[in-house]
Amino acid sequence: MPTLLLVRHGRSTANTEGLLAGWTPGVALDERGAAQAAALPGRLAELPLSEIVTSPLQRCQETLRPLLDARPGLTVHTDDRIGECHYGDWSGRKLAELQDEPLMQVVQAHPSAAAFPGGESMRAMQTRAAEAVREWNARVERDHGADAVYLMCSHGDIIKSLVADALGLHLDLFQRIAVEPCSITAIRYTRLRPFLVRLGDTGDFTSLAPREEPPADDATVGGDAGAP
Repeated sequence: MPTLLLVRHGRSTANTEGLLAGWTPGVALDERGAAQAAALPGRLAELPLSEIVTSPLQRCQETLRPLLDARPGLTVHTDDRIGECHYGDWSGRKLAELQDEPLMQVVQAHPSAAAFPGGESMRAMQTRAAEAVREWNARVERDHGADAVYLMCSHGDIIKSLVADALGLHLDLFQRIAVEPCSITAIRYTRLRPFLVRLGDTGDFTSLAPREEPPADDATVGGDAGAP
């Protein structure tokens, strides 16, 4: 079966403003995110990509634009199932404010029980994304062969949930996974099991350097902003 490259969108204005974007319209890449997107074609230059699938949200579309300009022959497909989690009433709110919400403890420690008010549950998010991957695996293998490589551009929580699915981890453990903006995660699917061959690879280890403020113990819902 094919190898899937999961690309998280580049750093967005919501990332730098500390907002939980969700499906809020008009969330674009910031200056650093645009530079990350511009570097993506070079990072993938040696890979023969067969298809590209993307979330419909603007920040993913902008992340892919340089890659599509560099490879005009590639077909791009939009799939709502790999769009961001529907955070409902939490969408557009400051992450700092949400820390005081009782639900945040559930999101951190027991996400399989978390459902966002006016939105969806984290279980539903993972299920729709995993179903999309399985359907695209079958389609890509049918059209391009078992050794094909294809790319999906999606969001932090979606990618983390797909990594957990590939590793056979319970969703309650997915907050232990981190993927930075414009990082690449590679999963090679086989008949019997998937193999995680890259996780959140940016080719840049700046984010591992000590910071003035130590990182929080909790995971950043939606994904953090990456290196400063």
